[in-house]
Amino acid sequence: MSIQLTTRIKALGLVLPPAPKPVGVYRPTLIVENQLYLSGQGPVQEDGSLIQGKVGATLDKDQAKKAARQVGLTMLSTIINNTPDDLIIKRVVKVLGMVNATPEFEAHPYVINGFSELMAEVFGTENGIGVRSAVGMNLPQNIAVEIEALFLIENKSE
Repeated sequence: MSIQLTTRIKALGLVLPPAPKPVGVYRPTLIVENQLYLSGQGPVQEDGSLIQGKVGATLDKDQAKKAARQVGLTMLSTIINNTPDDLIIKRVVKVLGMVNATPEFEAHPYVINGFSELMAEVFGTENGIGVRSAVGMNLPQNIAVEIEALFLIENKSE
């Protein structure tokens, strides 16, 4: 199943936050042949602010899961604002989910499910779920979650 992203987002009634601008020397997206690479994205809210906090201290696992879903919405916004209009996402290939967590927190996969569940909603279970890693660490700007991803694409302009 191939999907045109803007059409599917409208059909699901999803509200996307503004696409963040790079805060360093990197590209938010990079297309190489039939692959779309996404740099790490944080949980940007509709007003442009970030969901911040450390899971296991200032955030619980359910709040962090919601932040991971928000990262997914941020990533969709980044894709729409940084790729050609005729780009079609065929499937999620690989996800690296990073959780800003205390050393004692161990439910990193549960948190990243917030992102994966959104991708399954947007692209379908078969194509929205790829391989994945979920790890804990300290994150920049004290953001709750950061996720980077790789998608298989079809570019109609080629």
